[in-house]
Amino acid sequence: MSKRNINVKVSSTATPDDVTQLQEYLDELPTDIVLSGLSFAQARWRRQNSGTLKVGRKGVVDMEVDAVTPEQAAWRLSNWKMMISEYKQRGYSYPTISRIKKRLCKISN
Repeated sequence: MSKRNINVKVSSTATPDDVTQLQEYLDELPTDIVLSGLSFAQARWRRQNSGTLKVGRKGVVDMEVDAVTPEQAAWRLSNWKMMISEYKQRGYSYPTISRIKKRLCKISN
């Protein structure tokens, strides 16, 4: 298998260790894996810069209760067992579901 050389520009803040680590990744990983990882990183970077990236528990809780009216919150709380199964299907953990319930209680009162 023949190999090709590429030139990569890195920021001036990159340390020599960073450059060495990048070279090791590019040497070791298959090209398709590197490209898919870079595609993901670029999409995440764009969303982070535009302010639309909501990662982690806080983003999930905010997304679930952001536009909920008091009537909707009361309905969700009265049908809580069904909502738990819905949240579990989405992959939310029990602590996250508990935080959603706390926020819904505040909204409904």
